[in-house]
Amino acid sequence: MAAGGFCKLPNGTVVVALNLPSPAGPEAGGVRFLVHAQNRARALTRLRNLGLRSVYLRGNAAPPTPDEVTAVLHHPDGLIWRTAPVAGAMAGPDLVQELWHPIRALLRRPTAQT
Repeated sequence: MAAGGFCKLPNGTVVVALNLPSPAGPEAGGVRFLVHAQNRARALTRLRNLGLRSVYLRGNAAPPTPDEVTAVLHHPDGLIWRTAPVAGAMAGPDLVQELWHPIRALLRRPTAQT
């Protein structure tokens, strides 16, 4: 089941964060999506329209951090992702954190080479 959460912003919009498992299996980690929308239902609808059909938000166990909220608010699409950290992994000073990617990078199909 996907972990996730949301936070309501002062202007009435919400930022929804979801950790989804990788289709390659649990050892491959997962993906964390951030969506900025008018309400929670619209945020989940945006993900469902991209092909993530069985996405539900139950509870508020993993809400977005302030840094994540800033990242999604400054992105023009309002929908970004990156690989989720592995549970139990310790973050050290030499551990480089992955940057956020626009959703287009995840959905991009490889071009045919002739």
